[in-house]
This record gives sequence, structure tokens and C-alpha cells, in this order.
Amino acid sequence: MSEKKLEFRLGPFGKFIPVIIALVFIAIAGINQSNVNGYVIAFFVAVIASVPFAKNQKAYGEAVVSGLARPIFCIISVAVIMATIAGRLVSSSGLIQTLASFVINANFTGGAFAAFSFVVCCVLSMSTGTSVGTNIVSFPILFPVGVMAGVHPGFMAGALVSGALFGDNLAPISDTTIASAGSQNAEMGGVVRTRVWYSVPAAIAVFVIQLLFAGHGGTIAHEAVGDLVPNPLSLVMLVIPVVIITMCFMQKHLIFALSLGILAGLIAGVASGLYQFSDIFSYPGGFRVGGIFVDSILGSAGTVMMLYGVFCLLGVMEKSGVVEAIGQKVIKLAKGVRGTETVIVLTIGIMAWITGVIAVGMVALGDVIAEMGEKVGLNKYRRANLMDCGGIGLAALVPWTVHTVLPAQLATGSVDGLSLAPTDVLIHNYYSMALLVILAFAIITGFGRKRAPVEKDTKPEK
Repeated sequence: MSEKKLEFRLGPFGKFIPVIIALVFIAIAGINQSNVNGYVIAFFVAVIASVPFAKNQKAYGEAVVSGLARPIFCIISVAVIMATIAGRLVSSSGLIQTLASFVINANFTGGAFAAFSFVVCCVLSMSTGTSVGTNIVSFPILFPVGVMAGVHPGFMAGALVSGALFGDNLAPISDTTIASAGSQNAEMGGVVRTRVWYSVPAAIAVFVIQLLFAGHGGTIAHEAVGDLVPNPLSLVMLVIPVVIITMCFMQKHLIFALSLGILAGLIAGVASGLYQFSDIFSYPGGFRVGGIFVDSILGSAGTVMMLYGVFCLLGVMEKSGVVEAIGQKVIKLAKGVRGTETVIVLTIGIMAWITGVIAVGMVALGDVIAEMGEKVGLNKYRRANLMDCGGIGLAALVPWTVHTVLPAQLATGSVDGLSLAPTDVLIHNYYSMALLVILAFAIITGFGRKRAPVEKDTKPEK
């Protein structure tokens, strides 16, 4: 027996009410440069205020909960909490001040440091295939050091996010690369070889932008370098990112990698004398609990709550048919080669905005995009590249996806008095912007449209 679709009052328009309410409050949050809590409000107001419009309240409740049943929700939520713990262990040890002192004294500051950090994140993301994992590893150390070394905070966040997205876009072990290639039945090596023509020019553009402009608006008070008291002993806390990166390189689960990194940091911190047990776990009585551990968990609450709201709304949208309806509406706009290519990019981008996960749209609409593309003569490699580059380009340029919310969470508080909003991250994400410019050029001129690698004939010889 097929599952009954969630229905709303006010006819076909009714199912879009939750989306409209969310967008209104998202706009309010963005206009007012809200932190992540503004987006928490947007998604929970949308879920709550839409209840009177649902014809079946029980079905509505089940739809809300169904969004939380996605494994990706559990993984990202737990990863955010663990990343906050790992970051707090690093920052409270004095490691950031030590590294910042070394960097500033070496005059490796401003745009040079930002460009270097971008390259580091490119290497990390290409090696691990995950932008989320790269952000979790890079932000607790590179972001505050960069800001102290005179990099504009927005540019610094943009450098790290851009580097993380580069690998997500190009690495053969990335979920988006696998989904885009698999959904179009394209050979993985060929997809990566043809995608280089999109990804590498975008990366070069980001490197140049960071090198030339990231130091503008940053502040280096060289006389204040003396206020940074380096503690060489704090370098032992580098064990945390080293363990996490090593586990990711070994293709271990992200939660496992983070857990092992935190455990290694706890042991190193206590054994070296940087931390006392009471610094990490404090039970002062009077129904109170303190210490780095619980403070970190509570500090991540805003981001985790926003993820709850996003996935609750996603469940409602899926059960009511909004996701399917939007996909079908956009696909009907495909006219001619350029029109079809534009629709492929927009369809995956819009699906990523709705679901928060780029690969979901690729898997859900892969067959439709393949059929649509074949009708106008688009080869499978072109289709795969349009899907992946469009998803990476558009998904990270809205303030409610993990590509903007997580970096803002990781950056906020890493430097005293600094708060970064999701909108600050997206307006400095030059990799996604460069990808969209390259895609527009490719669609208008036809650049790369006929590029397809020669595949080996796997048929046995007669």
C-alpha cells in the first residue's frame, strides 16, 4: 500500500506555505545580519505556523519527524558537537596564540597566509573528499591564527570554505562526484579529468583573490605581537587535528575520527599539564556542571537546533510533494541546449537549497536529467559536471546550508569578541562564485560541451 501524501488546505498553493514562511524569516535574519539563531527561528516558525493548514495533523507530525530520520542529520549534528569540543580543547590550550606568534614574527601574514590556508584546505578536501570534515579540521586552528595574522575575518572564512568545496567538487571519493558520475553512468576517471577544466580555473581565481585582497580590512598590530605569549608546550595539542586528518585519510567514519582526535587531545592535554581534570569536567555542586566539555556542547546548541529545524521542514516538504513539484516545474523549462544546461544547474542547486545536501538532488533527479540531456545531445560527462558544479556553486551561497552555518559556528568565538554570521561566510565564498561564472561562460559559449574522454572498450576480442 503506497504512502499517502501530506495534504494542505488552500489547494495546490497550500503545500508551499511552510516554504514561504521560512523564506520570509530567512530574509529577515539575513537583512539583520543575524547569527545562526535567526535561522533557528525561521525554520521552527515555518514548522509551527504551518500546522493549521495541514488537513491531517497526525500525518503532519509524522512528516516533521521523518525529516529527522535521515542519517545525514544525525552525522552532521553529532559532528558539530564533537568539532566544537575539539576546537575548544585546541583554543584553550594556548596553541592558537603560539602559532599566531610564530606566523606574525615570520611576517607570513595577510593575503599570503590566506592563500596558503586555501591551498592547505584544497589538499585536505581532495584527500578526504569531504568539505564538512575539512571545515571541522581547519577552522579551529587556521581561522583564528589567520585573523590574528591580519587576514580579514570574512576572507579567512571564505578561504577555508573555498578550499573545502574544491575537494568536494573534484575529489573522486567525494559523495557529490560519486553521485554525479553514477547518476549519469559516467566513468569516474573521465568525470574527474573533464571537471578539472571547471574546478582548477575557479581555484586559481580564489588563490589570486585571497593573495591580493584578504589582508585588506584585517588588522595586524605588530606592537601587540608581544602580547601573544607563545607556549611551546601547547604544540602537543596539534595531536588533535593530526589524528583527525589521519583517520579521514584512512577513510574512517567522521564520527570515529573526531572521537579519536578528542580522546588523543584529552590524554595529551592532561599528561602535559596543560589541563587539569577540573578544567575539562567540573562539578562545583549546586546543580551546576562546568568545564570545557559541557561548555562546548552547549556552545554548539544553536547550530544543532538549526539543523533540527531544517530537517523537520525538509520532512514536511518531501511528504507534501514540494520537492518533487519544484523539480518537475524547473525541468519543464528546458528548451534547447543552453536552456537544458541552465535547467540542469538550477535544478540541482534548488534541490540542494531545499534538502541541504547536494547529492540528494543528483540521486533523485539523475534519470530525468539523463533523459533530458540526451534529447539535446549532451554527453554524460557534461551532464555530470553541470550537476556537480551547479550544486557546489549554488548550495554554498545561501545562509541555511551546512556550508555556511557550520563555518560560521566554528569561527564565532574562536577569536575574542568575534562573531561571524552565515551571510559573512557566503559573501566571501569566492570558489562557489567563480564556479558559477565559469558555468555561465561554458553554457553561453559551449566551452567543454563536446569534451569527453575516450573510454576503453571493455568488450572481449573476437
